[in-house]
Amino acid sequence: MSQIIYYLIIIPLSLLPFWILQRISDVLYYLIYYLIGFRKKVVYQNLNKSFPDKSPDEIKKITQKFYRHFCDLIVESVKLFSISKEELIKRCKFTNPELLDRFYDQGQSIIIVAGHYNNWENFAKSCNLQMKHQAVGIYTPLTNKFFEKKFSESRELFDVFLLPKRQVKEYFSENKDLLKAIAFGADQSPSGRTKRVYWTTFLNQETAVMFGTEKYAREYNYPVIFAGIKKIRRGSYEVWFELLEENPADSPNGAITEKHTRLLEKQILAQPEYYLWTHKRWKRTREDFKDDA
Repeated sequence: MSQIIYYLIIIPLSLLPFWILQRISDVLYYLIYYLIGFRKKVVYQNLNKSFPDKSPDEIKKITQKFYRHFCDLIVESVKLFSISKEELIKRCKFTNPELLDRFYDQGQSIIIVAGHYNNWENFAKSCNLQMKHQAVGIYTPLTNKFFEKKFSESRELFDVFLLPKRQVKEYFSENKDLLKAIAFGADQSPSGRTKRVYWTTFLNQETAVMFGTEKYAREYNYPVIFAGIKKIRRGSYEVWFELLEENPADSPNGAITEKHTRLLEKQILAQPEYYLWTHKRWKRTREDFKDDA
């Protein structure tokens, strides 16, 4: 069944031009939002807790805008299976790559931190096309072996190296001499296996933030750079970079985590419809982590 879906649906759709895919997205919106109601309860719960001062009408408007954007992400992700280098750069342009290149020219590896905001898949896939460092993306492998293989092939098509989460520690220790830009998605909900998290307030809620970004930055003294993604129009994005910490080894505990959390939060507060609200971000509490200890 996986092969049928991939070869008869995903690949043919990926070959369609963007304007047709966007019409498909419009149809998907009505199916997913009105008929299926995909994770609607989760989205409304997340938004109501994140924006307690907003009225029901305001929450509804954000929800509808989110689902329209979410459907755009679906078709844009399908397009990545066949997109050309030229089209990808056009659709996801880095506005200040010179910040990254400065560290490359100094012989320094870097850590890039971002959230699930706007089209993070476009950003990840285009990294090696617009920076000098070897791009390394940390990810969680899919359980479906066929789709794991196909998604990995697609993501690595433009030479981005995919690093499974369980191999991060080993990769850092064995590749100290490689000039690399390792990308962390820092807004995922920590799993039950996670031993160390950082607690802060994020979007009006007590939130456990994964500590890996700061841990490895301080241990190896890799400068930390935040990647912000802005939607210019449907199907087109700009990525901007901001230096969070140039000498992480000298930074106080929690400072780097607070900085990247606050920057992501600022983006979300400005345009909440572009965050991934279907994600169960706040499913675990302090008590859960105490139970795991």
